[in-house]
Amino acid sequence: MASSETWTRWRYRYIPDKFVGEILSKSWIDTLIPVTILAAVFAFFSVAMPGFLGGSNLSDIAQIYGEYLIIIVGITFVMMAGGIDLTVGSVFAFCNLAALLLINSMEINLAIGIPAIMLLGGLIGLVNGVLIGYLGMRAFLTTLVMLIIVRAVVDQALLDYGQQIMRGFNASAAWEFMAIGKVFGIPSSLVVAVVIAIVGHVVLTRMRFGWHVMAVGGSRRSAYNAGIRVKRTICATYVLSGVLTGLAATFYAARLSSAGTDVGKGLEVTMLTAAVLGGISLGGGRGSIVKAVVGAIIILLVQNSLIRMGLSSGTSSLVLGLILLAAVAIDVRWVKNRHKVLARAYVSPTYFALPPLPETAEGSASPYALNDKLRGVEAIGLGELDGPEDVIFDKDDNLYCGSRHGDVIRFFAPDHTRWEVFAHIGGHPLGFAFDSEGNLHTCVGGMGLYKISPAGEVTKLSDETNRSLLSIVDDSRLRLADDLDIAPDGKVYFSEATVRYEMYDWMVDALEGRGNGRIICYDPKTNSSRTVLPNLQLPNGICVEKSGQSLLFAETWGCRITRWYFDGPKKGEREVVIDNLPGYPDNINRASDGTYWCALCGMRAPVFDLALRMPSFRRRMVQKVGRDDWLYPNMNTGCVIKFDADGTILDVLWDLGGEAHPMITSIREHKGYLYLGGIYNNRVGKYKIPDADPTWTSLQDYWGAKS
Repeated sequence: MASSETWTRWRYRYIPDKFVGEILSKSWIDTLIPVTILAAVFAFFSVAMPGFLGGSNLSDIAQIYGEYLIIIVGITFVMMAGGIDLTVGSVFAFCNLAALLLINSMEINLAIGIPAIMLLGGLIGLVNGVLIGYLGMRAFLTTLVMLIIVRAVVDQALLDYGQQIMRGFNASAAWEFMAIGKVFGIPSSLVVAVVIAIVGHVVLTRMRFGWHVMAVGGSRRSAYNAGIRVKRTICATYVLSGVLTGLAATFYAARLSSAGTDVGKGLEVTMLTAAVLGGISLGGGRGSIVKAVVGAIIILLVQNSLIRMGLSSGTSSLVLGLILLAAVAIDVRWVKNRHKVLARAYVSPTYFALPPLPETAEGSASPYALNDKLRGVEAIGLGELDGPEDVIFDKDDNLYCGSRHGDVIRFFAPDHTRWEVFAHIGGHPLGFAFDSEGNLHTCVGGMGLYKISPAGEVTKLSDETNRSLLSIVDDSRLRLADDLDIAPDGKVYFSEATVRYEMYDWMVDALEGRGNGRIICYDPKTNSSRTVLPNLQLPNGICVEKSGQSLLFAETWGCRITRWYFDGPKKGEREVVIDNLPGYPDNINRASDGTYWCALCGMRAPVFDLALRMPSFRRRMVQKVGRDDWLYPNMNTGCVIKFDADGTILDVLWDLGGEAHPMITSIREHKGYLYLGGIYNNRVGKYKIPDADPTWTSLQDYWGAKS
């Protein structure tokens, strides 16, 4: 091995680049940007302004922040639904005026006055909601016009009631508490705001209304087609925004007891800047209350600091405008390019060297020499199937296979021409295994492990396992459970091909060349699953050996078959049975003579083998070349091998033309015939095995006469 290749191998072994991609894939990465900005702003002003961290300054900021936070919770709901509310400044001024008039001047009881003021804000929000939600008017223009109208009402009311408001004074303890009261040193407004923010977060992430809001913001047409009342949801967000703005204005009125023409001016820009800076998408459907909270803190710190530095109001507005412009640019560019950045960083190739490719030339002495034994095999369900990845038989010789449409198909014996949908699961059924009671177990891509009773009743057994201790992403959810077998004690051992990619992306896992898969054990006694073998290279076929103490499993990208002992004196040990296959092994099943069949779903190519030793080349390919032009393993040719417990190749079956079975993912021997499945095929193949036992079935081999 060249020194450069040695360096490459050690470099990729000890510096796992995949962590970068996994961090970028986390949902909280959007929050990391505003949090970083917040830390930078906090550090800058702490150094530039002595006393910035003083108690009095922080107390003033906390009081104002409570009012800001109440407003921005409402703004978040509006923006998450794909809208915009420019009326918050004028509504804030109107509700402040109403609070001073009703509570401070007329001394109405707070239990009546506060709900009345919130109702006034809600009524203005209702007008916005009806015009935008039900009448379909544009949110920007509608709220802009409403801003002008409400501001005009405020200006007129100041002329009519200004003197009365100035003479008012409410000396009640409750009104004073709203103004300067604290709970454990925290201003009352901030306490209320935190409670509202927590409730808002729960509603947005855990309740039906919040899910509806996010669905509407993501795609109004899709939300409508899903049965969501889009118009009502949009209207409700504007009402909520008005109600919360009214509550914030009440705290403002209690704190300052003054009204003027400048109250609330520019507040809509401030709140919009805070929301966008916090990561709330202008297009809707993306964001959270937490992000809005962080954005509000950033804007308040900037505003407060600029005032303390003695800058004019015009300069402050200029700074906020520039911040909004930058935030919008970041939001638009990030939404547009996030998936591109993630794709380039997430696929993380590593170094992997396969042994030299075995000889397969026709007429050679190689046990893998080409032949044409599978040409012209009988086809079952030709043109009626779509993706029968695995096949299996029950005690009555009925054949079962999966479908890409989420069905388990049953072909009736003896000729397997008549069929029915035995069960509908929803995901693509992959591997199959019967237990001793006649229940059919299946791995379903993207869903997990399921059981189907003889009557066709579907039960989910497991869709998660224990999370890895050092995993950045939550790998407890099962992404691609693919094959399984059942031990004599009833435990189900099944493979998960990859923890990093979904079913539609499983081929991308080959570009990494790392151990992203695992084998999991489901125990029906405890109804729990645990990972027993991690860090495998696309583990696939699972076959429990007749001894009942070990199983054989295939690692597709590793091109090898391994034995693992789960019981007996060698419990926990692993030994390689075949270490250098000419292709990519898939499902493994027992043969009638005590040996094993294995499907090779594709064949190795020298160019891809070489690429596996060049991770930097594969990384550049992912970053520079379109996805459709990436170099993938060859899956256009497959074959079947037969081997014994020592790994000796006994037979090999090829289809040189590749017309009937270009990709073979499973095999199942049954009464003298070998049945072939393929995840991309439109049929099940039936091959007559020379000199095979015509009475042997895998069901009896596993469970005896009781099956």
